[in-house]
Amino acid sequence: MSQLIDRRLSGKNRSAVNRQRFLRRFKGQIRKAAAEAVSGRKVADLERGEKISIPSKDLSEPIFHHGPGGRRNVIHPGNKEFVTGDRVDRPKAGADGRGGASEDGEGMDEFVFELSKEEFMEFFFQDLALPDLVKKQLAAVPEVKRARAGFVSQGNPANLHVVRSMKQAIGRRLALASGPRDALREAEAALAELVEQGLADCPEAAELRDEIDALKARIAAVPFIDTWDMRYAHRVDQPTPSSQAVMFCLMDVSGSMDEGRKHIAKRFFMLLYLFLTRSYERIEVVFIRHHTVAKEVDEDDFFTSRESGGTVVSSALTLMREIVLERYPTANWNIYAAQASDGDNWEDDSPRCRALLNDGILPLVQYYAYVEIEAEQPQSLWREYAKVKAASRRFAMQRILTLADIYPVFRELFRKKAA
Repeated sequence: MSQLIDRRLSGKNRSAVNRQRFLRRFKGQIRKAAAEAVSGRKVADLERGEKISIPSKDLSEPIFHHGPGGRRNVIHPGNKEFVTGDRVDRPKAGADGRGGASEDGEGMDEFVFELSKEEFMEFFFQDLALPDLVKKQLAAVPEVKRARAGFVSQGNPANLHVVRSMKQAIGRRLALASGPRDALREAEAALAELVEQGLADCPEAAELRDEIDALKARIAAVPFIDTWDMRYAHRVDQPTPSSQAVMFCLMDVSGSMDEGRKHIAKRFFMLLYLFLTRSYERIEVVFIRHHTVAKEVDEDDFFTSRESGGTVVSSALTLMREIVLERYPTANWNIYAAQASDGDNWEDDSPRCRALLNDGILPLVQYYAYVEIEAEQPQSLWREYAKVKAASRRFAMQRILTLADIYPVFRELFRKKAA
């Protein structure tokens, strides 16, 4: 029987294989911890790693053991406290309630390990993908730019490369005239030898003179530059990944949007932002708050400001369209929008919002997501937006009732579409 021994040295990541096997085994627990991190963390810390706790009961390995029945004699060495018939109390739980041991017994705590930032984000966004894009696909957004691709012998005169053409001409002249120049040097040497011998007027010298003249004429006939020497710079269309996107965050800050609703909206916006950072190098965020009027603000005012009065959602949609047309041309930017509201809006304004989305905004954006937060029942805005969803695949809408619903709703909005 052959025996194979692997004597290769282990690298610095020698435990990477075992770590990946462990992550695959406890995928369910890790996914659950990732979902809980959305509601338990601060938004600013969402992208760091995460500590995962695995219950000790889930770490047990399957083993073979004796079945019930039969008679067995077992000796437990070291017993100085108990005799036959004594009842042994269970070990008390630890201070944190996750296991531990009492003074008279032992227990096992939960196993805790730490996911890196990359591992956490991979689990967090597993099985997620931005929806179908009409203009571009997010995974490899194709933009074309002209790139150099060497030289060609035919092309536009404006792309003539002078240096390269002169090099070609010099090489061609050296190649075509090298033979005649060698023959010319030999003929001139032979003629000089005859002249030294006093035979300058002999028939052989006359033949050499005729040969020299013919060789000089042949060398002079080689053109300085020929059309064959022309070289033109060649450029081709090369797809390059798009590196910039803009995300619009629209939120109702009227009196009905309390701090709890704003907190839920903040988590949803940050999820979308983190999702986009996986595909774009540069992302700009535009915050638009609105009540009866809309205003572009910074992030602090966006989440902390609260106004009294009614709600006119169309003011935010109108302002967003104006900003897109002024600062973010669709040829250069990938535009996304997310709107959070409790659904409260003037009855007469909701149909206008539907018209603005269908005619003025959806043709400009890659995707528009609307979430309705803690609404007891669908409002007029929800009913109008349902018509938009039925007419466009770029629009999605979901309801969020509690903080724990953010992650499932986010997955539903951006789940992978069947091929």
